[in-house]
Amino acid sequence: MGDFPHFNWTIISAMNITFLIPIVLGWAAGLFINYASDVLPHTRRFSQPTCPHCQNRFSWGDYLTLRACRSCGTKRSLRTWVVQILTVASFVYFWLVPSEAIGLPLSLIVVIYFAIITVIDLEHRLILHPTSLFGALLGLIVGTVIHSRADGLLLGIGKSLLGGLIGFGIMFLLYQLGTLVARFRARKMQAAGQADDEEEALGGGDVYLAGVLGLMLGLPYIMYALVYGVLLGGLVSVLFITVLVVRRRYSSEALMTFIPYGPYFIIGAFYVLFL
Repeated sequence: MGDFPHFNWTIISAMNITFLIPIVLGWAAGLFINYASDVLPHTRRFSQPTCPHCQNRFSWGDYLTLRACRSCGTKRSLRTWVVQILTVASFVYFWLVPSEAIGLPLSLIVVIYFAIITVIDLEHRLILHPTSLFGALLGLIVGTVIHSRADGLLLGIGKSLLGGLIGFGIMFLLYQLGTLVARFRARKMQAAGQADDEEEALGGGDVYLAGVLGLMLGLPYIMYALVYGVLLGGLVSVLFITVLVVRRRYSSEALMTFIPYGPYFIIGAFYVLFL
């Protein structure tokens, strides 16, 4: 009996050390998400990061330790710290409550991918082709894993591919509808004496993203994710227009502003996949 307290302390210490693993991995993943979000929209490849204010290059040591720019003194953005904290929190969550559908490793990769897509789309209104290509491969793997458990490998691949086709097809039709809306908007801007900024109601990247999510979720789950995404995006749009109406700026701003839909589709897919 005299050794029991020592044995209990050893177990607790081991658990505490193990708990550091998702924290360290989450912090490293957050660094990668921030890095990809900083360089890919500008160079379309993994390159040395630069200061967004003065465009001077960061040393890798300064960048990875989140230091301010040595040239102009600009501190790292709030987004950088938010991404780091949320990524650590999500890694800890999945470490404690791993997904039964796809397991821990794939879950963490999906979280990283979703975060990169979301940050870039919110900041730049872009869904890049390289991220779509990687997402298609990741989506096919995830979708096959999900559906092959109950239906076998070949049928699992088929459901994943069919989900990708359905997701892409639905969003392509909405994209064509959005093109008509964009043309109407352009005429309104010209009538108001403003130059057409060539904004799209729904970007081509959103179509590819829907295909990626379709591969990932398969049928029928991609339908749920798209519905959730459209409803959430619509709700945000209504709130935005309501604010403009209250401020009596509806006619000049509401028609001229499009929201990025990619993050809402990501939220819908995340909910279906994990929650």
